[in-house]
Amino acid sequence: MTEARKITLPPPFAAEFRPVASAGTLVIAFASIGHDPARMPAPEFSRLAPGPDRAALFFSDQSRSWASAPGWADALRQAVDATGQVWARIVTLGVSMGGISALRAAEVLTVEAVLALGPQSRLESETRWARWTAGRTIPPAPLPAGPWIVLAHGLADDAAQASGFSARRGVDHLLFPGITHTALGTHLKAHGLAGMIDALAAGDRRRLLRIAQAAGGIRRQEPR
Repeated sequence: MTEARKITLPPPFAAEFRPVASAGTLVIAFASIGHDPARMPAPEFSRLAPGPDRAALFFSDQSRSWASAPGWADALRQAVDATGQVWARIVTLGVSMGGISALRAAEVLTVEAVLALGPQSRLESETRWARWTAGRTIPPAPLPAGPWIVLAHGLADDAAQASGFSARRGVDHLLFPGITHTALGTHLKAHGLAGMIDALAAGDRRRLLRIAQAAGGIRRQEPR
Protein backbone atom coordinates (compact mmCIF):
# COMPACT_ATOMS: atom_id res chain seq x y z
CA MET A 1 0.00 0.00 0.00
CA THR A 2 1.40 3.38 -1.00
CA GLU A 3 1.70 6.47 1.20
CA ALA A 4 -1.13 8.97 1.36
CA ARG A 5 -0.78 12.10 -0.74
CA LYS A 6 -2.39 15.42 0.04
CA ILE A 7 -4.98 16.87 -2.29
CA THR A 8 -5.10 20.65 -2.53
CA LEU A 9 -8.58 22.01 -1.79
CA PRO A 10 -9.90 25.49 -1.06
CA PRO A 11 -10.07 26.31 2.66
CA PRO A 12 -11.58 25.23 4.99
CA PHE A 13 -11.37 21.77 3.41
CA ALA A 14 -8.55 19.24 3.22
CA ALA A 15 -8.15 15.78 1.76
CA GLU A 16 -5.62 12.97 1.55
CA PHE A 17 -5.70 10.08 -0.91
CA ARG A 18 -4.23 6.65 -0.31
CA PRO A 19 -4.16 4.66 -3.54
CA VAL A 20 -3.54 0.96 -4.05
CA ALA A 21 -2.11 -0.72 -7.13
CA SER A 22 -5.40 -2.07 -8.40
CA ALA A 23 -8.71 -0.91 -6.96
CA GLY A 24 -12.19 -0.35 -8.27
CA THR A 25 -13.55 0.69 -4.88
CA LEU A 26 -13.01 4.01 -3.14
CA VAL A 27 -13.77 4.40 0.56
CA ILE A 28 -14.30 8.02 1.59
CA ALA A 29 -13.74 8.56 5.32
CA PHE A 30 -15.00 11.84 6.78
CA ALA A 31 -13.45 13.42 9.86
CA SER A 32 -15.49 14.38 12.91
CA ILE A 33 -14.96 17.60 14.90
CA GLY A 34 -11.68 16.55 16.54
CA HIS A 35 -10.38 18.22 19.69
CA ASP A 36 -8.58 21.44 18.76
CA PRO A 37 -10.78 24.06 17.05
CA ALA A 38 -7.68 25.86 15.80
CA ARG A 39 -6.56 22.87 13.75
CA MET A 40 -7.90 20.89 10.85
CA PRO A 41 -9.63 17.73 12.14
CA ALA A 42 -7.30 14.77 11.70
CA PRO A 43 -8.16 12.03 9.19
CA GLU A 44 -10.12 9.16 10.71
CA PHE A 45 -10.18 5.44 9.89
CA SER A 46 -6.62 5.74 8.57
CA ARG A 47 -5.95 2.05 9.27
CA LEU A 48 -9.41 0.70 8.49
CA ALA A 49 -10.53 2.54 5.37
CA PRO A 50 -7.75 1.38 2.98
CA GLY A 51 -7.43 -2.25 1.98
CA PRO A 52 -5.55 -4.45 -0.46
CA ASP A 53 -8.28 -3.99 -3.06
CA ARG A 54 -9.66 -0.57 -2.14
CA ALA A 55 -8.32 2.96 -2.05
CA ALA A 56 -9.18 5.53 0.60
CA LEU A 57 -9.91 9.25 0.50
CA PHE A 58 -9.86 11.17 3.79
CA PHE A 59 -11.89 14.38 3.85
CA SER A 60 -11.83 17.05 6.59
CA ASP A 61 -13.67 20.33 7.17
CA GLN A 62 -12.01 22.80 9.54
CA SER A 63 -15.20 24.86 9.78
CA ARG A 64 -16.99 21.89 11.39
CA SER A 65 -20.08 22.64 9.33
CA TRP A 66 -21.73 19.21 9.40
CA ALA A 67 -21.34 19.21 5.60
CA SER A 68 -23.43 22.38 5.29
CA ALA A 69 -20.71 24.96 4.49
CA PRO A 70 -20.82 26.72 1.12
CA GLY A 71 -18.49 24.90 -1.21
CA TRP A 72 -18.55 21.62 0.71
CA ALA A 73 -20.10 19.64 -2.13
CA ASP A 74 -17.83 21.21 -4.73
CA ALA A 75 -14.74 20.48 -2.62
CA LEU A 76 -15.80 16.85 -2.22
CA ARG A 77 -16.28 16.45 -5.97
CA GLN A 78 -12.91 18.11 -6.55
CA ALA A 79 -11.23 15.71 -4.12
CA VAL A 80 -12.72 12.66 -5.86
CA ASP A 81 -11.74 14.01 -9.28
CA ALA A 82 -8.19 14.59 -8.01
CA THR A 83 -7.78 10.86 -7.35
CA GLY A 84 -7.44 10.55 -11.12
CA GLN A 85 -9.58 7.43 -11.35
CA VAL A 86 -13.11 6.47 -12.29
CA TRP A 87 -14.47 4.35 -9.45
CA ALA A 88 -16.74 1.39 -9.97
CA ARG A 89 -17.89 1.59 -6.37
CA ILE A 90 -17.79 4.39 -3.77
CA VAL A 91 -18.65 3.84 -0.12
CA THR A 92 -18.59 6.44 2.66
CA LEU A 93 -18.16 6.31 6.41
CA GLY A 94 -17.82 8.58 9.40
CA VAL A 95 -18.50 9.09 13.10
CA SER A 96 -20.79 11.81 14.50
CA MET A 97 -20.29 14.87 12.27
CA GLY A 98 -18.36 12.58 9.94
CA GLY A 99 -21.40 10.31 9.80
CA ILE A 100 -23.57 13.22 8.67
CA SER A 101 -20.96 14.00 6.02
CA ALA A 102 -21.01 10.38 4.86
CA LEU A 103 -24.78 10.62 4.41
CA ARG A 104 -24.67 14.00 2.65
CA ALA A 105 -21.96 12.70 0.31
CA ALA A 106 -24.52 10.28 -1.10
CA GLU A 107 -26.52 13.31 -2.26
CA VAL A 108 -23.46 14.62 -4.11
CA LEU A 109 -21.83 11.47 -5.50
CA THR A 110 -23.02 8.09 -6.74
CA VAL A 111 -22.49 6.13 -3.53
CA GLU A 112 -23.17 2.42 -3.12
CA ALA A 113 -23.09 2.16 0.68
CA VAL A 114 -22.84 4.37 3.78
CA LEU A 115 -21.77 3.56 7.34
CA ALA A 116 -22.63 6.36 9.78
CA LEU A 117 -21.78 5.87 13.45
CA GLY A 118 -23.67 8.17 15.82
CA PRO A 119 -24.86 10.70 13.23
CA GLN A 120 -27.09 13.48 14.52
CA SER A 121 -30.56 13.52 12.98
CA ARG A 122 -31.18 17.12 14.07
CA LEU A 123 -29.00 19.70 15.79
CA GLU A 124 -31.22 22.71 16.43
CA SER A 125 -32.11 21.66 20.00
CA GLU A 126 -28.96 19.65 20.75
CA THR A 127 -26.66 21.20 23.38
CA ARG A 128 -23.70 18.80 23.26
CA TRP A 129 -22.20 20.43 20.17
CA ALA A 130 -23.48 23.97 20.77
CA ARG A 131 -19.98 25.50 20.69
CA TRP A 132 -19.73 24.35 17.07
CA THR A 133 -23.30 24.84 15.88
CA ALA A 134 -24.32 28.14 17.56
CA GLY A 135 -25.47 30.68 15.00
CA ARG A 136 -25.69 28.14 12.20
CA THR A 137 -28.62 26.60 10.42
CA ILE A 138 -27.75 22.97 9.82
CA PRO A 139 -30.32 20.97 7.87
CA PRO A 140 -31.64 17.69 9.28
CA ALA A 141 -29.62 14.64 8.30
CA PRO A 142 -30.66 13.09 4.99
CA LEU A 143 -31.33 9.44 4.21
CA PRO A 144 -30.58 9.48 0.49
CA ALA A 145 -32.41 7.03 -1.74
CA GLY A 146 -30.21 4.60 -3.61
CA PRO A 147 -27.32 3.50 -1.39
CA TRP A 148 -27.42 0.83 1.25
CA ILE A 149 -27.28 2.82 4.51
CA VAL A 150 -26.11 1.52 7.87
CA LEU A 151 -26.73 3.71 10.92
CA ALA A 152 -25.45 2.90 14.41
CA HIS A 153 -26.33 4.68 17.65
CA GLY A 154 -25.48 4.18 21.30
CA LEU A 155 -28.70 4.39 23.28
CA ALA A 156 -27.16 5.59 26.54
CA ASP A 157 -27.31 9.20 25.36
CA ASP A 158 -28.24 9.12 21.67
CA ALA A 159 -31.74 7.63 21.76
CA ALA A 160 -33.34 10.94 20.76
CA GLN A 161 -30.96 11.41 17.85
CA ALA A 162 -31.55 7.82 16.75
CA SER A 163 -35.33 8.24 16.81
CA GLY A 164 -35.05 11.22 14.47
CA PHE A 165 -34.17 8.89 11.59
CA SER A 166 -37.10 7.30 9.83
CA ALA A 167 -37.24 3.55 9.38
CA ARG A 168 -37.39 2.58 5.73
CA ARG A 169 -36.26 0.02 3.21
CA GLY A 170 -32.57 0.21 2.39
CA VAL A 171 -31.61 1.42 5.87
CA ASP A 172 -30.21 -0.91 8.54
CA HIS A 173 -30.38 0.92 11.85
CA LEU A 174 -28.33 -0.69 14.65
CA LEU A 175 -28.94 0.28 18.27
CA PHE A 176 -26.44 -0.39 21.05
CA PRO A 177 -28.00 -0.36 24.54
CA GLY A 178 -25.80 1.04 27.31
CA ILE A 179 -23.23 2.53 24.91
CA THR A 180 -22.68 6.29 24.77
CA HIS A 181 -22.15 8.43 21.71
CA THR A 182 -18.50 8.92 22.61
CA ALA A 183 -17.86 5.24 23.34
CA LEU A 184 -19.58 3.76 20.29
CA GLY A 185 -16.62 4.02 17.93
CA THR A 186 -14.21 2.61 20.50
CA HIS A 187 -16.60 -0.22 21.32
CA LEU A 188 -16.97 -1.19 17.68
CA LYS A 189 -13.24 -0.98 16.98
CA ALA A 190 -12.77 -3.56 19.72
CA HIS A 191 -15.60 -5.74 18.42
CA GLY A 192 -15.25 -6.00 14.69
CA LEU A 193 -15.42 -2.56 13.06
CA ALA A 194 -12.66 -3.60 10.65
CA GLY A 195 -14.82 -6.48 9.47
CA MET A 196 -17.86 -4.21 9.19
CA ILE A 197 -15.94 -1.85 6.91
CA ASP A 198 -14.68 -4.79 4.85
CA ALA A 199 -18.27 -5.97 4.47
CA LEU A 200 -19.50 -2.48 3.60
CA ALA A 201 -16.86 -2.13 0.88
CA ALA A 202 -17.77 -5.55 -0.53
CA GLY A 203 -21.53 -5.02 -0.29
CA ASP A 204 -21.84 -8.00 2.07
CA ARG A 205 -24.85 -7.00 4.15
CA ARG A 206 -25.26 -10.36 5.87
CA ARG A 207 -21.68 -10.30 7.17
CA LEU A 208 -21.90 -6.70 8.39
CA LEU A 209 -25.10 -7.35 10.32
CA ARG A 210 -23.69 -10.55 11.80
CA ILE A 211 -20.63 -8.68 13.11
CA ALA A 212 -22.71 -5.79 14.44
CA GLN A 213 -25.09 -8.11 16.25
CA ALA A 214 -22.18 -9.98 17.81
CA ALA A 215 -20.98 -6.59 19.09
CA GLY A 216 -24.33 -6.03 20.83
CA GLY A 217 -26.21 -4.21 18.10
CA ILE A 218 -29.98 -4.65 17.81
CA ARG A 219 -31.68 -3.98 14.51
CA ARG A 220 -34.30 -1.27 14.80
CA GLN A 221 -36.41 -2.77 12.03
CA GLU A 222 -36.73 -6.00 10.14
CA PRO A 223 -34.32 -6.61 7.27
CA ARG A 224 -35.24 -5.12 3.92
